[in-house]
Amino acid sequence: MFTEERHKYILDLLDKDGKIFVKDLSKEFKVSESMIRKDLKVLERKNLLQRTYGGAINIDNSAIKIKTFNNRISENIELKNIIAQKAFDELDDNDTIFLDSSTTSFMIAKLIVEDNKQLTVITNMFEIASLITPNSITKFIFIGGDYNSYVGGSIGSHAIEQINNYRCNKAFLGCTGIDLRDGTISTSLSEDAATKKAITNISDKLFLVALNEKFKKNGSFRFSNLLDFYGIITEHLPDKSITVNLKEYYVNII
Repeated sequence: MFTEERHKYILDLLDKDGKIFVKDLSKEFKVSESMIRKDLKVLERKNLLQRTYGGAINIDNSAIKIKTFNNRISENIELKNIIAQKAFDELDDNDTIFLDSSTTSFMIAKLIVEDNKQLTVITNMFEIASLITPNSITKFIFIGGDYNSYVGGSIGSHAIEQINNYRCNKAFLGCTGIDLRDGTISTSLSEDAATKKAITNISDKLFLVALNEKFKKNGSFRFSNLLDFYGIITEHLPDKSITVNLKEYYVNII
């Protein structure tokens, strides 16, 4: 196969799957991994993909197109509402939960306030404060620190120091991408990854709230693994190729 043909195949595969791996391409093309890495480097220079550790992702899925929380809150509202309702159904009275900073967490919080549910909600997401009503019996605890407009909340060392003071029995976290090859879960910012890691350390039962599209994306910074999670809450059952891979991680699909 000529180099140009190989490059076209790589780009077609990216359009289909959202990410590729050097080892897989090396076996498929029967060429060395160094040759594949050279291919990816050439394509990245042309701004056709973004290289990652062990492979590459579609440029549309990369952290280059970082949007603020306010930009993202209006995207995929119907699908996120489905996820938020499923997450809400996992809550019991007197739970202590953590909602990390994500647009779906905002929708979960909205349902909690509307139901006036008897919970303790810990969150590093400032936007949730706008939902609280004077007669609410839900107790809210806000994590302070350095505000980041992309995640819509506080992240970094100051936030992590406060998070470590608490314990919760359920936590709901968002992500940028899920790598089914090794189960890693990632986000686009290093400080956000460290903050999410702190949340996982104080929580008994972890739920990942993620659109199906996250199975075809990767962030730059890993913060956890599917093996650590009780369940993935998504809008609908993923396609068979994804669900088969998920079985090895013993995670529930909700």
